[in-house]
Amino acid sequence: MSRLDKATVLGSGVLGGQIAWHSAFKGKTVTVYDIAPDAIERCRAAHDQYAAIYLSEVGADDADIAATRERLTYGTDLAAAVAQADLVIEAVPEIPEVKTALYLKMAELLPPDALVATNSSTLLPRDFAQATGRPEKFCALHFSNLIWAMNFTEIMAHPGTSPQTLTEVTEFAVEIGMLPIPIRKEQNGYVVNTWLVPFLNAAQTLVTNGVATPEDVDRTFLYTGAKFGPLGMMDMVGMKTVYDVLSHWGKESGDAQMSANADYIKNNFLDRGLLGLQTGKGYYDYPDPAYQRPGFLDVPGISAVPDIVSLISPQ
Repeated sequence: MSRLDKATVLGSGVLGGQIAWHSAFKGKTVTVYDIAPDAIERCRAAHDQYAAIYLSEVGADDADIAATRERLTYGTDLAAAVAQADLVIEAVPEIPEVKTALYLKMAELLPPDALVATNSSTLLPRDFAQATGRPEKFCALHFSNLIWAMNFTEIMAHPGTSPQTLTEVTEFAVEIGMLPIPIRKEQNGYVVNTWLVPFLNAAQTLVTNGVATPEDVDRTFLYTGAKFGPLGMMDMVGMKTVYDVLSHWGKESGDAQMSANADYIKNNFLDRGLLGLQTGKGYYDYPDPAYQRPGFLDVPGISAVPDIVSLISPQ
């Protein structure tokens, strides 16, 4: 075992909650921190759901689940959350100002030897290194949603990251069952989000502009053998994260369509309290989304042809 036995996860959202649960399941002592008590309660509820998933899909037994729960604590006091941490994994919203403010506040609270990693999906570690107060002990450690199945993590350094930090963080990743993906050059979006964000943005463009329904966009992808399509994937990632990414990079790049897609997510989901899988409703209703039901990909009967033709715009 590496010395990184006690981990603190900052942010109890979809992916933060998964990182915390999985790390505890793999034997780490984990503290989950969030600024909002209601977010902590949602995380606890999500952990109940993960317990069922790990029993049915990961091979866990009741003793494993009980041990995982014993290794988890939750809190809204930042100083207490990081006081004993060997490794802090930041998983707060993909908003640079939010991340920077948290790092600045946390810097004076950390134990001297604690390492810090960002789970940012599109932002570079160099953007926050100085704010951590320990740039040599800082890098990116990016996980993917559905961590129990998508068991890889992307590791990216910034110019000031020490080799020892990279060694220890990589050891931690291996110990919790992750395949380390080394990012050999700094790249916004790392590997996964370099292709995933354009993919999701393109799918959202079809919906925003009324070209196709979410269901029909997803149908075209499900025929590849995938278990869910891009709009279903957004539900799993979480609408808040999708919005933050599209909004930030729409502004940064001057991409008006990407910004319009962010506005669509805000108006149709966030403003209505619909966060996707986390709240039980996004593009689909959970736990029984339409794309998992029998018949979603069935060829319609001939009697449906007039209705389909009526939806096709003339050239």
